[in-house]
Amino acid sequence: MQVKSRHHLRSDAISEIEEMLSAQLGVSPEGDTYERVEFEENDWKVVLIDGEPQVAFFDDEPFLTVRGANAYDPEKHVVTVDSGAISFVSDGADVMRPGITEATDDISPDDLVLIAEESHGKVLAVGRARVEGSEMVGDEGKVVDSLHHVGDDLYEFAG
Repeated sequence: MQVKSRHHLRSDAISEIEEMLSAQLGVSPEGDTYERVEFEENDWKVVLIDGEPQVAFFDDEPFLTVRGANAYDPEKHVVTVDSGAISFVSDGADVMRPGITEATDDISPDDLVLIAEESHGKVLAVGRARVEGSEMVGDEGKVVDSLHHVGDDLYEFAG
């Protein structure tokens, strides 16, 4: 991916991102340098924290990337899938109810969520919820639209 622009963030922009991530996910990113990167081929906006792509903007909303989520231990907005769903989610598939073992109760429709696997808690993808967290476990239906996953261009980008 070709970088179009790259610049350091001001302290007020850093504070805003840190506050949103703390409120949404219960994490407190820490770093010495925060750089915003934009790309030639797509409209992704990514924040590198100490050179690692840990935050991305999804519809102008900052949220952890898969790498960022695995660097911290998010407590909120987490959807957990069983081992049978791992390969599908890792390939970018939307998340279906039968693969979900649990979801945090703080999830509302249209919220950004992290999709983690149940064995080790590793985050595999970022998606947008279609239903409340309490309605995610069940027998049928798509409940999370995938936006970013392990192995995609954003995941593979090295600051």
